[in-house]
Amino acid sequence: MSEPIQVPVMAELIARGEKPDILFWVGCAGSFDQRAQRITKAFARILHHTGTKFAVLGMEETCTGDPARRAGNEFLFQMQALTNIQTLNMYEVTKIVTTCPHCFNTLKNEYPELGGNYEVIHHTQLLQQLINEGRIKLKEGGTFKGKRITYHDSCYLGRANQIYEAPRKVLELLDAELVEMKRCRTKGLCCGAGGAQMFKEDEPGRIHVNMERTEDVLQSNANVVAAACPFCNTMLTDGVKYHDKQDEIHVLDIAELIAQAADLEG
Repeated sequence: MSEPIQVPVMAELIARGEKPDILFWVGCAGSFDQRAQRITKAFARILHHTGTKFAVLGMEETCTGDPARRAGNEFLFQMQALTNIQTLNMYEVTKIVTTCPHCFNTLKNEYPELGGNYEVIHHTQLLQQLINEGRIKLKEGGTFKGKRITYHDSCYLGRANQIYEAPRKVLELLDAELVEMKRCRTKGLCCGAGGAQMFKEDEPGRIHVNMERTEDVLQSNANVVAAACPFCNTMLTDGVKYHDKQDEIHVLDIAELIAQAADLEG
């Protein structure tokens, strides 16, 4: 088992006269959801292992406001956004990485109109960069040798921000077979959680969206579903459990896959 790591908090770094190169925006799911916390830990371990100088806001981070805006509460969104922008600007943050496409989209595309201008990248983009620079070494013949992995395109990462290659480039480095679902890339199917649907009861319909998406997974004959969004992870995990395939198909974030392949798991 890996040794515990110390995650730097922005206020503490600034008090010591230091400044990180990048702020890790953890997000609500990554902070409070037990399953998503494992993704947060895996990514933080990767950042620590690669010597990336990073920090988190800790208790000063609040929701980006994405769910409020998607649900139609624009006033709440702007209140939450302006609070975060004030904090980020106070610390003179210039670069942000996040494991959540919802946070990524909001920070990157919606905060500028309120005065929050930052370089925002998704963790799959940073992982690709770290691998390209040789700062992450993956073991050959490791955990995923002989496995079939399929990647689920998050709506806010894919269609909303045109990020299709970075996650796949990272997965291609695993000693596994990467297979595509019939609906992928620009034609990928939503997991069912976007647009604040994660936080409300389903509307009447023929089938739950995540169940239909899971059928795509089953048709791919994959052993592992790679996700890059905590919401997608939850919805796909529920879909796999519904089909009673949880012992055969594992849903993992790309950060978890890389942490396992590089033997960084804690």
